[in-house]
Amino acid sequence: VQLQASGGGSVQAGGSLRISCTASGRHFSNYLTGWFRQAPGKEREFVAAINSKRATVYVDSVKGRFTVSRDNAKNTVYLQMNSLKPEDTAVYYCGASQTTTHAMSIRGPDYWGQGTLVTVSS
Repeated sequence: VQLQASGGGSVQAGGSLRISCTASGRHFSNYLTGWFRQAPGKEREFVAAINSKRATVYVDSVKGRFTVSRDNAKNTVYLQMNSLKPEDTAVYYCGASQTTTHAMSIRGPDYWGQGTLVTVSS
């Protein structure tokens, strides 16, 4: 599975942005997919995940603001980010796994996409 993230950019605090992750490879719909981020000077952290049954999980800091979704026909996963804060500034990475959400959130995904930069200014 190869993953390509896109859609990052700069936005003011309170604004919205949607980033996408498109996969190549077969049976993408069967994969657990997720988003991670790495802010300057910080470790990479889990942000959100969506499994093959479209069940979703979010880190507490983005609950109610971010929405993860997937379009299996397009082999694409989205992260809609609303009410953005300066602390959301980071490089966002997508990933895919054939494991549990808990395992992926701790160990990272089996497959990583390249990052896309999101910058939120105050």
